[in-house]
Amino acid sequence: MIEGKYQDTPKVPFTMGMEVAGTIDTVGTGVTGFAPGDRVAVFGGKGGLAEYGVFDAARAVKIPDSMSFEDAAAFQIAYGTSHLALDHRARLQPGETLLVLGAAGGVGLTAVEIGKLMGATVIACARGPEKLEVARQAGADHLIDARTEDIREAVLALGGSDVVYDAVGGDQFTAAFRSCKPEARILTIGFASGEVPQIKANHLLVKNLTVMGLYWGGYLTFRPEILTGSLAQLFAWYDQKKIRPHVSHVLPLEEVADGLALLRDRKSTGKVVIRIDG
Repeated sequence: MIEGKYQDTPKVPFTMGMEVAGTIDTVGTGVTGFAPGDRVAVFGGKGGLAEYGVFDAARAVKIPDSMSFEDAAAFQIAYGTSHLALDHRARLQPGETLLVLGAAGGVGLTAVEIGKLMGATVIACARGPEKLEVARQAGADHLIDARTEDIREAVLALGGSDVVYDAVGGDQFTAAFRSCKPEARILTIGFASGEVPQIKANHLLVKNLTVMGLYWGGYLTFRPEILTGSLAQLFAWYDQKKIRPHVSHVLPLEEVADGLALLRDRKSTGKVVIRIDG
């Protein structure tokens, strides 16, 4: 979004920060279902990195009393993306093999958790032993170090994948593509590598592969009920302590630039949260 390459970049100038959690200060005329003092999480798309924000009430959801603001701020996009991708789009089935690229990242880690909850065997691919350990703790059955291992060979040695969850793109997408089982489904979630892969359509035919995209926020415009149902399931899992956001860094507002650098340099695991005191 900073570089103007995101699929939903607002016109400049704008305030960054796609999702927030906090307490409602006031509600607009005609707003029902919310009141001052309510604890909510909001997918605003922008405007989050500020002391106050004004958001459409349709983008707000009340959060459980058991959920901290740090967890709530790290929750919607990461878990919502993975649940919608694996359940609604890929129709992941118990017993299938799920390959997660970027498995220690903000969305990748949630894909590992949700994949295990849905009964899949999860192969986690990440860079370095520390990140792989985070993925293992989230439930991954097999680990692949993207720095030192041949992803294609490692996945094929495990029997191949039925579903690929790709938040990385680039060469890792190509390796994962070549390690799929027949009729596998490949989810394109993001491009942390900075490289958007190009797919040769005729290669899809050989194994009858399906490549599908997932932009979580897009459902707000054409099927918001899908998001509502998904979030209800996710909040229920949170209340049952089946899922817990992994937040590697909590920084004050004045250190936003440092938080962005952690993401850009891929030095974080899970989510980076900016806390606004006062």
